[in-house]
Amino acid sequence: MDLFLLKKIIGLLIMPLSLITLLLIVSIVTFKRKPSLSFKCLLSASILLFLSSTGFVSDKVMQPIESSYESYSYSGKKIDYIVILGCGHTTNQAIPATSQLMPCSLQRLVEALRIFKLHPEAQLITSGASFDDNKSNAETVKQAAILLGVPETKILIENFPKDTEEESELIAPRVKGKNVILVTNADHMIRSVNYFEQQGVKVIAAPASNWVKNIESPKNWSYYLPKSHNLTQTTHAWYESIGLFVQWLKK
Repeated sequence: MDLFLLKKIIGLLIMPLSLITLLLIVSIVTFKRKPSLSFKCLLSASILLFLSSTGFVSDKVMQPIESSYESYSYSGKKIDYIVILGCGHTTNQAIPATSQLMPCSLQRLVEALRIFKLHPEAQLITSGASFDDNKSNAETVKQAAILLGVPETKILIENFPKDTEEESELIAPRVKGKNVILVTNADHMIRSVNYFEQQGVKVIAAPASNWVKNIESPKNWSYYLPKSHNLTQTTHAWYESIGLFVQWLKK
């Protein structure tokens, strides 16, 4: 089996919702033969689902991951490249490229364009493979950037990397020794910076679209109730935590 696919499968299996589902299945299967085990699994699944879906927990687990890097602000330093890491899209010629992008890709592009306005001297580098699509994520992000006013001559693409590690390996030779801004989602930034530094590239982090906007702001009662959005946030935090652990093991 392809190593990339294997990593994705293992990652999905240990996500909160997968663990909850597994506990519920065990609870159903053991309901008659081992009612005590069935009850424990059901209780564990319920607690895990409740905690993972509350804003209090999802913010607490995500905030340390996102707080390592501040938003990019103009310093006057000349920038050579703005690297936009890939995320995802679905090709559909009936809608514009901006609408074909998954939210994470669009969020990264918006942040990159904000920075490009500050540094029009820079070249954009879009990245990301096609996977099962007929067009790469790098190409789709490029087309979206052109629609939003970036000259085509200012955009370079890397069509083949399938994950962040491959992106750093393929992009590093082009940008080594240059002033490089790295754009990705805030929760993904720590791993991304680590990968580029392992390739000998010192990047300037430009995190996009923080999940946790202001953890100190006043919260009302609904903040402590379960919501699907919070479960998604907890899942992303868990995914990045596992990714950082694996990255640490591989050093």
